[in-house]
Amino acid sequence: MLSEVPRAEPGRRVRVLAAEAEPLYRDAVVRAIRERPELELVASAGDGREALDAIGAARPDVAVVGGTLDGLGTRVVMIAARPGPEEVYTALADGAAGYLTRDADARELCDAITAVARGATVLAPELQGCVAEEIRLRTPHARPLMTEREGQTLRLIAEGLSAPAIGATLHLSTSTVKTHLQHIYEKLGVSERAAAVAEAMRRGLLE
Repeated sequence: MLSEVPRAEPGRRVRVLAAEAEPLYRDAVVRAIRERPELELVASAGDGREALDAIGAARPDVAVVGGTLDGLGTRVVMIAARPGPEEVYTALADGAAGYLTRDADARELCDAITAVARGATVLAPELQGCVAEEIRLRTPHARPLMTEREGQTLRLIAEGLSAPAIGATLHLSTSTVKTHLQHIYEKLGVSERAAAVAEAMRRGLLE
């Protein structure tokens, strides 16, 4: 998780780090930042190690990051070519303050940096729909309320046990196990065992 950091002080230039593995794109980001008078490029980096070292030394207000770098300790604007909804959702949930695609032009990038430095969260328009859908998929049923028995049954399903074997393990009748299975399917929005295991894994219920 990205740590909570203070916002840039009003009235001074926003100190920016550019971290990007691809030299050509990193150079383009650097040029864009240098052209904006309210922004100050304090460092650039080509990988996570360099980025962390530069953040420790330069203390930027905002890091523009191409890729996934955790624990940066500053406000972060992520950039990726075609990020998936889960990737964007996870980055924002972990504390990223913005997410853009590489289709963003210099003005959009620098406007995002400025907004993020003021404490705003910025999301590329083309990502908003997919992230909203990801939230809808996760929020209502992200952690469905399972009884203790249903949780036990779910774990045994994942181990490949049949209903009679689950019953023997939990000291339940086969019909009771089947009732638990039906409740699990309903809560996960699936209709059979393999789908239940896959959905439970996707939601982190078997961790």
